Amino acid sequence: MYQIDFIHPCHVHFIGIGGISMSGLASVLVKEGFTVTGSDAKKSRMTEALEAKGIRIDYPQKAENIRPEADVIVYTAAIHPDNPEFSEAVRLRKPMLTRAQLLGQIMANYDNSIAISGTHGKTTTTSMLSCIQLQAAMDPTISVGGILKEIGGNIRVGDSENFITEACEYTNSFLSLYPKIGLILNIDADHLDFFKDLDDIRHSFHRFACNIRKGGTLVISGAIPNPAEITEGISADVVTYGTEGSDYYPVNITYDERGIGSFDVSHHGKNLGHFRLEIPGEHNIQNATAAIAVSDLLGISMEDVREGLLSFGGADRRFQIKGEWKGATIIDDYAHHPTEIRATLKAAENYPHRKIWCVFQPHTYTRTKALMNDFADALSMADTVVLADIFAAREKDNLGISSDTLRQNIANLGTDAYYFPSFHQIEDFLAESVQPGDLVITMGAGDVVKIGEELLAGGQ
Repeated sequence: MYQIDFIHPCHVHFIGIGGISMSGLASVLVKEGFTVTGSDAKKSRMTEALEAKGIRIDYPQKAENIRPEADVIVYTAAIHPDNPEFSEAVRLRKPMLTRAQLLGQIMANYDNSIAISGTHGKTTTTSMLSCIQLQAAMDPTISVGGILKEIGGNIRVGDSENFITEACEYTNSFLSLYPKIGLILNIDADHLDFFKDLDDIRHSFHRFACNIRKGGTLVISGAIPNPAEITEGISADVVTYGTEGSDYYPVNITYDERGIGSFDVSHHGKNLGHFRLEIPGEHNIQNATAAIAVSDLLGISMEDVREGLLSFGGADRRFQIKGEWKGATIIDDYAHHPTEIRATLKAAENYPHRKIWCVFQPHTYTRTKALMNDFADALSMADTVVLADIFAAREKDNLGISSDTLRQNIANLGTDAYYFPSFHQIEDFLAESVQPGDLVITMGAGDVVKIGEELLAGGQ
């Protein structure tokens, strides 16, 4: 495998440089003196920000973008061998790295690297840890899988030995990482277009735990079933959090009128102090407890931890309040797995509302079919569910299902459910049906956010 050298920076070309993670890695390399070029299908806010840093970006992707002077080509799982730039790089016998391999090599240059893994909560917990380290003046380099307003984007390049990043399990990309501290938030069945089943997923998380550097630490949720199977045989120390009896767990939990939690954290019988969040939900108390555990291991003062958590106002598309429309509140959330949906709707129950409307856009046919009953059960927590078409993402086969299949399953559970094939039809229906005091949550990993934004813009 090609190895980048921070002492002797080279020319790196990114295929699909505008992606949330790729753009961050490109920014890190530019700061370190590398020559960076890239390509993407079209201009975006991300690519324009990179161009402002002096990076040359070509549109669209085509073979001639692979120039002779490029030393190594970086690509993501979304880039396939029939991509013209991928094919040209192979023809020219250019060294190639996946995004995850490059991330792993970058991390190796930081003594205090933290990788946050788990089926859910990675972006929020990464953001919490980032805000804590910023409060503690640790000058971290940060790569987060969403827009974090506290750093003005998805990347921050620091000048310290501290590196914080998400570690995604999809296509086993997190197995290219070798962190000093590894965090496992949860393990659920997901990405079943790649993994065979939950046992296969758990095996990959065990391999991730084995990757933690000698002398490092694995921080793992005590709520994960049979955690010994994940930690067996690893060389790292193991610290647990979240449930009573864990090394760190929340106690004295209370919620205010917006569903925002305050709590203490117990560590081996000692109360580490009182903490308050600025984002709602029991799941975020768990995420915060994980961040507190990691921070304590790093020797960060609990006062800095407390202030850092208070400074975090939420990551982009995580229970994000978009505005008021006709007396109703519109919130947007990235939830696209049944566990995430339950957590978001449970948080919504504690938020002021007359009625909860969940406007859900399923993400991928594979996930929707595999978890159909779980989706129906989770979504039935809302008063009314409005379904958009399934967002296909990388998939082409609809597997014989549609959003109307999911609608029927939800209706069978006794919850009002509707399906409309276009966003415009959904907007019309909401305009006729939503009343003042209602809570409208647009939910999903696709482009469903546009519905709420269109309503707020005056489209209805």
